[in-house]
Amino acid sequence: MYDFLWGLWNGITAWPLLIIHAFGGWTRFPVYDVLRDGGWYQFGFLLGTGSPFLGIFGRGRGKKD
Repeated sequence: MYDFLWGLWNGITAWPLLIIHAFGGWTRFPVYDVLRDGGWYQFGFLLGTGSPFLGIFGRGRGKKD
């Protein structure tokens, strides 16, 4: 469970960190923690990185009057 929560947190923060890394900042914070690489960490990371897209795609399903 501990690895899942770390994966979820790293997945949520992956998008801002990826942009920061693209401009050469914050090199000491990795986007993906290879030392925690395991099934639960990967599952949490997948859910965390997919969360912005789930919100975007879910908007169009509202009630249309």
